[in-house]
Amino acid sequence: MLEHIKHRLNEEEIRELIGYSVFPDPDRIEQAVARYQQEDQLQLYGAVEEDEVIGIVGFTMDEDQNLILQHIAVRPENREQGYGRSIMLELIGLTNPKSIVAETDEDAADFYRNIGFAVFSLGEKYPGVERFRCEYITEED
Repeated sequence: MLEHIKHRLNEEEIRELIGYSVFPDPDRIEQAVARYQQEDQLQLYGAVEEDEVIGIVGFTMDEDQNLILQHIAVRPENREQGYGRSIMLELIGLTNPKSIVAETDEDAADFYRNIGFAVFSLGEKYPGVERFRCEYITEED
């Protein structure tokens, strides 16, 4: 199901999915695409079903095997059907991280809570915007 899709960054469907995971501003989408194009350590995978990319996950892996999520998104018509959870489970199998970490807003924090992440408030990082750190430990020391 997960396929490496970094080479497909110029496709509209991939850019649209990236847009779902950032503030949907054309400049922010272009900044995210540019990062994927310029940073070798930044990986982008797509959840592909019947030749259609229905979700994406972008991440880096640090030197201690901690996976840092940059982007995760599922097409609106495919949400609440378990695709996000499936993406995360397949990603764990693919990368074998010690932990997974994401920073997100209040809306997405519930997704992470529902799939077993511990969620911690980081407070108001931007005026009027509370941010959250989400962590999942895959391997105990």
